Amino acid sequence: MTLPVALSGSDVIGQAKTGTGKTLGFGLPLLERVTVPVDVEAGRATPDQLSDAPQALVVVPTRELCQQVTNDLLTAGKVRNVRVLSIYGGRAYEPQVEALRKGVDVIVGTPGRLLDLAGQKKLDLSKIRGLVLDEADEMLDLGFLPDVEKIIQFLPAKRQTMLFSATMPGAVISLARRYMSQPTHISATSPDDAGQTVANTTQHIFRAHSMDKPELVSRILQADGRGLAMIFCRTKRTAADIADQLAQRGFASGAVHGDLGQGAREQALRAFRNGKVDVLVCTDVAARGIDVEGVTHVINYQSPEDEKTYLHRIGRTGRAGKSGIAITLVDWDDIPRWKLINKALDLPFDDPEETYSTSEHLYELLGIPSGTKGILPRVERTRAGLAAEEVEDLGETGGRASRGRKAAPAATVTEERELPARTRTPRQRRRTRGGTVALDGAAPAPTAEADTKAADAANTAESTTAAEPGTAKQPRRRRRTRPVAGEATHAEAVAGNAPEAGTATAASAASAVGTAATAEAATAAPAKRARTAKKSAAARSAATENTSHASATPAEASSPEAGEAPAKPRRRRTRTRAAVSSEASAES
Repeated sequence: MTLPVALSGSDVIGQAKTGTGKTLGFGLPLLERVTVPVDVEAGRATPDQLSDAPQALVVVPTRELCQQVTNDLLTAGKVRNVRVLSIYGGRAYEPQVEALRKGVDVIVGTPGRLLDLAGQKKLDLSKIRGLVLDEADEMLDLGFLPDVEKIIQFLPAKRQTMLFSATMPGAVISLARRYMSQPTHISATSPDDAGQTVANTTQHIFRAHSMDKPELVSRILQADGRGLAMIFCRTKRTAADIADQLAQRGFASGAVHGDLGQGAREQALRAFRNGKVDVLVCTDVAARGIDVEGVTHVINYQSPEDEKTYLHRIGRTGRAGKSGIAITLVDWDDIPRWKLINKALDLPFDDPEETYSTSEHLYELLGIPSGTKGILPRVERTRAGLAAEEVEDLGETGGRASRGRKAAPAATVTEERELPARTRTPRQRRRTRGGTVALDGAAPAPTAEADTKAADAANTAESTTAAEPGTAKQPRRRRRTRPVAGEATHAEAVAGNAPEAGTATAASAASAVGTAATAEAATAAPAKRARTAKKSAAARSAATENTSHASATPAEASSPEAGEAPAKPRRRRTRTRAAVSSEASAES
């Protein structure tokens, strides 16, 4: 119906159900309007009409549909050698720009990349004779209509415009009125197909629980006569999860969703078309226009958003007069949404039957053999799988090239760079003697500071070893102070004169200790006077009691620690110059 009107050069609005061959309905008239060298040789055109700039433009909403339309047009124009180029995102710019520089006749592209190249002056749209807007309602849903209007601004005013869509929303009709001149509206329907769905497609609606759906789908996929199957999900995460679960259950499955790179998406579609994969789990990006021969089952794993999405999903089967089966699994939460879809399409499935993976009516309706389980038997695993299809290097942009790709084999991975062995530096230890570093096998060089420290250490050792072996052990000191040089000299003098001084020397030493304690108590802070006075009195009494012992052992009396009481913690204090001078005068 469309061909005669489109070949005459009039604007056309084509509305038909999905799977009725709309691509060739606009493709053949478009190819006839293109002038190629074959036409010049046959005398149907002049050399002036030849051009390297594109002469026809087809705008589609998705990348997968763009690739499919390109392949169909290449097949249809193969005899006339028509140059067809697909331009869409996710691929490198350079090959597309190079192909445009060499010259093309027909361009099939998505709105984003087309607008980008046209804005950079790398795509010349001034010679376009025919424009086709395929799946216009989908471009409206995806928000592409503003971009489409910008692209139309680059086109010449005199051209043929054709618009094709399965549904006609108000915004699409408004677009047609603005940019089309007296269009002819053609709606293709079948006399025995009164509804909006294709009569060749058998529909089944089941109310299923979300946790039983993977098992239910696994058993449906083992039905008799099942060919290729497509499973549709609402979210990307669900699609990836179901694809992985089916792969674990033994099915050759692939996934197509937005989180995958363009290379992985095309790999899955090629494997599905070639038969290496017989189950394709995808989101709604693959629900528009994808035509794969041999699809017998379509499973809506999750309820679609609206009636248009439902029509496009189940339209992947029952195409070109063939029969198909469409199964929709409705969760309890999706019942209100499904009731709206059922009412809009006037379907007899207002109350879906509750179904589980073990329900008998499921086996009877879908022809599932009895005793089927949720895991595919090994003898039936005959598909090559997704890994058998190579991933094409598309030079993807946007940092998403690596998503969904398999890791490189171990043989092709470059060897890691060998790092040198880590050498650990040995720890440097230093031996010290008297506070100075000593070399191995050599004594340290004598210094004045070292001599002073050595003398102080000797005096301290001499004073601490002077006590009798039978005396009690002194408690731990609270604070240690180094003795003054004058104190050390005086201690040596007292020790040298001990045999001559006798009892008088010991008494004078005890009185000197008491005098020093009294002098320090007088100079202490006011807050500590009481405590200092008690300690000085205790020191004096202890010195008086030990006078007789000091006369017997002069060396013991010469030590300043011998007269202290063992029960009291002793603090070593330096003597004042006045105490030293008074003690020296008493001895003289």
